[in-house]
Amino acid sequence: MDGGDGEAPWTPIEITDGEWAGWRVWSNDPFEILSGPFYCRQGENGTMICAFRAEKKHMNNSGAVHGGCLLTFADYALFCIGAEAIEGSGSVTASLNAEFIDAARLGEVIEASGEVIRAGRSLVFMRGLVSTAGRPLMTFSAIVKKVRRG
Repeated sequence: MDGGDGEAPWTPIEITDGEWAGWRVWSNDPFEILSGPFYCRQGENGTMICAFRAEKKHMNNSGAVHGGCLLTFADYALFCIGAEAIEGSGSVTASLNAEFIDAARLGEVIEASGEVIRAGRSLVFMRGLVSTAGRPLMTFSAIVKKVRRG
C-alpha cells in the first residue's frame, strides 16, 4: 500500500496495550495521525475494520463529529479495505462520494467497513459504511487509481 506520494509502502504498527491493543496504525502518514489517529484490524470474517474514538478535536460547533473528519476517515478506510487490490502499486483516491445519515457524538467509537466491488488494472471500485454501535452514520463509495511509483 502506498500513501499516494510514490514513497515506500506504509508500514503498519501493531498496538500492544490499552484500548486499541490488537489494532494497527499506519506509521508514516502525518495527516492521518494528526486527524485520527485511525486504527484498523482484520475482522473475524476476514474483512477489514477501521475505527477511532471521537475526541474533542473531531467535533464541530454543534457537538457532532465533523463531516470532514468522517470523510477523512472514510478515505483512510479505503486503503485498508482495498489493500489486497492495490498491493504492489502506488495509489491515490480518484473519487470519494458520501451520504451522511446520522451524527456521532464525543466519546463514541466510530467504525468503517466495506468491500471492493471491482478491481481492474488501474482502477479499484469500493463501497463502505461508517457507523457507531451499529448505528449508520455515513455510506461511501470510491474509486482508487493505481499509479506507478517513482
